[in-house]
Amino acid sequence: MTVQRIAAFSDAGGGGNPAGIVIAKHFPDEAEMRRIATEVGYSETAFASPDGGPDRWRVRYFSPESEVPFCGHATIALGAALAQHAGDGKFALQLNTAEISVEAAASAEGYTAALQSPPTRSAAARPKLVDQALALFGYSADQLDPALPPAEMHAGADHLMLALRDRRDLASMAYDLDAGRALMREYGLVTIMLVHLKSSTEFDVRNAFASGGVLEDPATGAAAAAFAGYLRDLGWPHQNRIRITQGEDMGAKSAIEAQFTAEPGSSIRVSGATRAIRQ
Repeated sequence: MTVQRIAAFSDAGGGGNPAGIVIAKHFPDEAEMRRIATEVGYSETAFASPDGGPDRWRVRYFSPESEVPFCGHATIALGAALAQHAGDGKFALQLNTAEISVEAAASAEGYTAALQSPPTRSAAARPKLVDQALALFGYSADQLDPALPPAEMHAGADHLMLALRDRRDLASMAYDLDAGRALMREYGLVTIMLVHLKSSTEFDVRNAFASGGVLEDPATGAAAAAFAGYLRDLGWPHQNRIRITQGEDMGAKSAIEAQFTAEPGSSIRVSGATRAIRQ
């Protein structure tokens, strides 16, 4: 079985978050998909099989430790792989709990792709969760940015968002992987998103992904979609488009764009460039 390796949300031909992509007539059994994801070693590997039509696909995502309900960067990478496989276009994707779409087209540097996320929702973060997350990272409450209150947010998967006043605090992010895994699993979180505000439409981000056995993701499309939905719920002056820079502190600078309407809960369009990873 062939595994393609594609980095999603690349920036100027570098960086991005690598994903494994397997396109097959039929899914392997679950144990085999877990084995392949572990062998690939990326934060996620996406598996796709035809689903009743040339532009319809059934998709599942696996990290080295668990199946995840939705993964943005692997979806962007999958879009590039499907465009290579079937030509530029739009593809309907049936996930375990939602139906989304991805479109992709060839570009000068490879392929660009855009996904439409599952519906979004957000709520103020539970105080106990915030306290535990601050303790995990060694932050204090006065390091948080009151302009962006802590939130639990969703766009196909659940995330905690904490905004930091000082960019240096974001740069110094550190935590114990096992403790982070336990906290995320206790609250059903896929990632914890740490954010620093650059402007009303530009944000620096780091995403802890201990739930999947990975300390940090260089680009997290699912969290970007959830964060865009949160900003909309907050009444933030987002101008219906935001740009996220992620991965810079770990040497894999990535660029994520999100576009959205004012309709509460509606799908977010998340887009970025991709690049093939040569073995």
